[in-house]
Amino acid sequence: MEAGKTMPERPAKNFAVGGLIREQRRKRNMTLTELGSSAGVSAGYLSQLERMQAVPSLATLGNIARALDLPIEHFVAVPNASNGVTRLATRPRFNIGDTSITYEKLGYDHPLNDISSMILTVPVGFVSETVTHDGEEIIFILEGSLEQRIGDEQYVLNKGDSLHFRSGIAHSWANPFDKPAKLIWTGTMALFGDQNTPTAAE
Repeated sequence: MEAGKTMPERPAKNFAVGGLIREQRRKRNMTLTELGSSAGVSAGYLSQLERMQAVPSLATLGNIARALDLPIEHFVAVPNASNGVTRLATRPRFNIGDTSITYEKLGYDHPLNDISSMILTVPVGFVSETVTHDGEEIIFILEGSLEQRIGDEQYVLNKGDSLHFRSGIAHSWANPFDKPAKLIWTGTMALFGDQNTPTAAE
């Protein structure tokens, strides 16, 4: 995607995301199993997405987009940051479908970037899917608490806590607590921009 171009807005509904995934999968004559294998998720979970029974995390949506050889912007309208500075009042924010998780972009898009970074606000009761992908991640809790599972280990992270882990280990997260959690997420996973352009790490 060219820098400075604004992606057309798509309806902020679960069916838009799930329907687009199904449409693109069928165009490529891919089965749920084939797409799931390429994206690192189960066929059953993909079926839930396509039937509007689940909303993917941003990382999972990025995996699915890459497996379909598409930019993530095909599935969600993501505001662009024009440079490396973001301001509290004008920081780009977005959601996936009608999920109540809010993402705030802290970085800017460039095909040679190695990392992505965002502030996530996670509502009470949210439970993510389990995902694996290349790279590593760091999370830092700004407010509230988060339950993070990595492989067979489970951690409860509170305000001021951080966690650094390899993304190739199956991981998931949830907020079973009584107030929203706010955290900084940073990972070596290029989520935005030109998905077909190799990063410096490749």
